[in-house]
Amino acid sequence: MKTIPFILALLCCMAAQAQQYDESKVPAYTLPDPLLTLKGRKVADVLDWNHVRRHEILRLFEDNIYGQMPQDFDSIRFVTLREEPRAMDGKARLKETRITVYRMGKSVAIHLVLFVPNNISRPAPVFLLINNRGKNITDPDRKEKSPFWPAEMVIDSGYAIAAFHVSDLAPDNKDTYMNGVLQLYPEQLEADNGMKAIGAWAWGAARVRDYFKEERLVNPWKVAVVGHSRGGKAALWAAAQDQRFALCISNCSGNSGAALARRQFGERISRINSTFPHWFNNNYKKYNDQENELPVDQHMLIALIAPRPVYATNATKDLWADPTGTFLSLKNAEKVYGLYNLKSALPATPPAPDTAIEASILGYHNRTGEHDMTIFDWQHFIRFADIHFKIDR
Repeated sequence: MKTIPFILALLCCMAAQAQQYDESKVPAYTLPDPLLTLKGRKVADVLDWNHVRRHEILRLFEDNIYGQMPQDFDSIRFVTLREEPRAMDGKARLKETRITVYRMGKSVAIHLVLFVPNNISRPAPVFLLINNRGKNITDPDRKEKSPFWPAEMVIDSGYAIAAFHVSDLAPDNKDTYMNGVLQLYPEQLEADNGMKAIGAWAWGAARVRDYFKEERLVNPWKVAVVGHSRGGKAALWAAAQDQRFALCISNCSGNSGAALARRQFGERISRINSTFPHWFNNNYKKYNDQENELPVDQHMLIALIAPRPVYATNATKDLWADPTGTFLSLKNAEKVYGLYNLKSALPATPPAPDTAIEASILGYHNRTGEHDMTIFDWQHFIRFADIHFKIDR
């Protein structure tokens, strides 16, 4: 009967999934030491980290996972498309801006939505979302509102909130991802360590940061880059590459984001590369089912953001994103923050669900619920930013 092979295949699939979520199946592993140089020398201090080891690790991530991050372009232009000084019933100023980057006769445009609170007298700190959901999530007219981007709540907290959509930089599709910023850098498509979609989204965040330097309404030195899931992967890479971002928030980013690859729990490199071949560079495919061969792991990505604060999250029903692996990634980045005499307040083991570790240079929570970004998450993002931006309420 034709149903028998189908049932067998289904049972095999279920068994494989069960193994992916079984802590007892996590293999023994040894993490690369972020403080040991390629020549086997121990990093002695912050100077040594910044001038030697940080550059080594950044290059390893570029060459093996995220691709190069091109910095050259001919010019950049900011055009205000719309400005409403009394948006949100008078609570905020809305600005929609087109950020256009030019290189070698071609251009790419990023559409930015920005709300700034009206009740503050100084440039506002700002949350910047790399939006990988629908554009309606960040509706500038606020006819549609979503807990994924609770602009009103953020404005009420005294922060500006901004967003751009990933499709402006690279459509999230293996057949069309090159129809964005990669048109400016076609050489990246030919290189095995060339930038792909995740890198393009992070590149776009950096161009928005260029704009914030010129925007008098926001404080360019207090920009928190935020991303969920694949956007959370891009947020981490953006903050690692561009040290102008003051704070990074990575929500449920999982494999190739905040979670350790060597645990081989939940989503694995082989699955992510087969399902989303356009996200990471060609070299990353060498590590399909070969996690231990990687010269880096994700704790080293978090370490690249030091001494700036990082907040990572998970959800209890989102084992695919490996909550334990995310927490351990943060824990194993602590030694680099220690070079700066910054002590993490993370506990020795993962905290109970819905327990937020906020008063710490490395913050974390594991929210009850599904793979999403919610009001609960944003409440703790704001509190984490309050602490590190030294905002009193």
